[in-house]
Amino acid sequence: MSSVEKKSIDLASQEMLQKAQEENIKTAWDRLESQEPQCGFGKLGVCCTVCDMGPCRVDPFGEGAQTGVCGAGADTIAARNLARKVAVGGSAHSDHGRDVAHTLSLASQVHTHGKSKTHTHDYEILDLEKLKSLALEFGVNIDQSKEQIAKELSKKLLEEFGKQEGELTFCKRAPKKRQEIWKKLGITPRGIDREVVELLHTTTMGMDNDYKNLVTSSMRGALSDGWGGSMIATEVQDIMLGSPVPIRGKVNLGVLKENYVNILVHGHEPVLSEMAVKAVQDPELIALAKKLGAEGINLAGICCTANEILMRNGIPVAGNFLQQELAIITGAVELMMVDVQCIMPALHEVTSCFHTKLVTTSPKARFPGVQHIEFETKNAYEIAKQIIKIGVENFANRNKSRVNIPKHEVDLVAGFTKEGVSKMLGGVYRPSYRPLNEAIIAGKIRGLAGVVGCNNPKQTHDHFHTTLVKELIKNDVLVLQTGCSAIACAKQGLLVPEAAKLYAGKGLLEICEAVGIPPVLHLGSCVDNSRILVAASQVIAEGGLGEDLSDIPAAGCAPEWMSEKAITIGFYFVASGVYTIFGSSPFATLGSPNLTNYLTKELEQVVGGRFEFCDDPLEMAQLMIAHIDKKRAALKLKAWG
Repeated sequence: MSSVEKKSIDLASQEMLQKAQEENIKTAWDRLESQEPQCGFGKLGVCCTVCDMGPCRVDPFGEGAQTGVCGAGADTIAARNLARKVAVGGSAHSDHGRDVAHTLSLASQVHTHGKSKTHTHDYEILDLEKLKSLALEFGVNIDQSKEQIAKELSKKLLEEFGKQEGELTFCKRAPKKRQEIWKKLGITPRGIDREVVELLHTTTMGMDNDYKNLVTSSMRGALSDGWGGSMIATEVQDIMLGSPVPIRGKVNLGVLKENYVNILVHGHEPVLSEMAVKAVQDPELIALAKKLGAEGINLAGICCTANEILMRNGIPVAGNFLQQELAIITGAVELMMVDVQCIMPALHEVTSCFHTKLVTTSPKARFPGVQHIEFETKNAYEIAKQIIKIGVENFANRNKSRVNIPKHEVDLVAGFTKEGVSKMLGGVYRPSYRPLNEAIIAGKIRGLAGVVGCNNPKQTHDHFHTTLVKELIKNDVLVLQTGCSAIACAKQGLLVPEAAKLYAGKGLLEICEAVGIPPVLHLGSCVDNSRILVAASQVIAEGGLGEDLSDIPAAGCAPEWMSEKAITIGFYFVASGVYTIFGSSPFATLGSPNLTNYLTKELEQVVGGRFEFCDDPLEMAQLMIAHIDKKRAALKLKAWG
């Protein structure tokens, strides 16, 4: 293979990597190479910087120091480092949820003038049914105006963050047996902020040095995200921006248009990007674009913001995490607007090689030397319009001789939700998961797999995701995807109904054709992993597949993970009873065999789920299938095949 083929299986990415090499533009792959060899102690998880007596490291081979200055050994250091990653990952998604809940509070504000009402914002309540359903869940009276319901509900949601006693409301969505396990272990999450702060407290110098107890605290902290912050983000975004429904779209760098003003949104919080969707349709901005010689304005997304505007509006996806630099290298992007999370600091350097403008919008994610236009929900549309106008005006500065848009774009279907799937299976008036359960019981669907997570330049871009998913669906495993993993498989044509004929086993093909769905379902952004948790709980409630999430013939994985958020997601799935595999690096635990053994073996006896680590996609698929078959046998279901 050529050097670019080793970096990515995606043809569009290969073209841009070749261009980057020819023009000496550094990308994430180049920066990774310059870091080699990476710190061995850091990789093993036995480097400690918790206090200023260090940094300390423990020699896992027994030849050097066996403890840090304070006496912490490999088990403590590795578990403490892991717990800190869980806290950081949980804080990222939960802070996202808090911001969305604040926006719902804003959306409830109206001024009354006689018989008319006026809003002080640009947001609406688009899913009234979900608003009322969620309000009932939180004990809010629904026999009042939707604005008053939203006001009271947003207050209740925001209280979930600072709650000091009791448990998070969404925990009641889990099967009863799972709730009992959490209570017995003392890991039922309380307030979201309390769990993150307490988890970080346990990792300070002179605190918890029992690696098993640190894992217990990590699970409680992670659950406060999965069944708290992330779930709040998903539910409230659906209320304000509209619940997704199956929608067709396009994916890959070929969605950029040569004669259009190309605007990219990148990040994770859709409250701004939704306004960008409206702003690019503004007649004034379109007229300006045409005046400057463009045919119009083309909006596309990168990373999880892309998933958000795709599944609600059909806006095309330019690429996943490792394509953010490559999109700029096409030379066809006038402006990239970013909010929070997964935004490479190197973007400033790459955009400086082209005419592309980079604009930051969040006070939590500012870049030195980069134009900053602070996003405020009260003036959302005007701010989005202001940013889009900068991109439109920049079209005149495009160097057409440097434009190289790869001719690669693929169809996909996105926008599946727990509610939508139940309606597709049982009908609009009698939504039900019964047909899905019966298909699993009968062996037509062997089991379920959640394939999620990021990209990592340490692995060939998209290869692990797509090879794994093809093997799973070939063996009649229905795959649920979110985040950059979903984008990876979409680019390989796996997210359309026609893919079932090409790749799915006989049983899965029969179900896909009967319902009209792809063999791989796009459930949204990485924060929307909460949809998988609730859907799985509803599968249990439907009956026939056990009493707990750990009973379902299902498994989860993050093949090309790189973010601390992925670790937190893994922890809340394991703590919910799901067998979960991570690809490549086992998040820095190798320096502690005791911790690794606890996570991959002993933990299953505690919570019903455990971790596994695997660096080969076909082997990972077989591990997941073996687990699914084990669960089928335990339920005394018909053997697959």
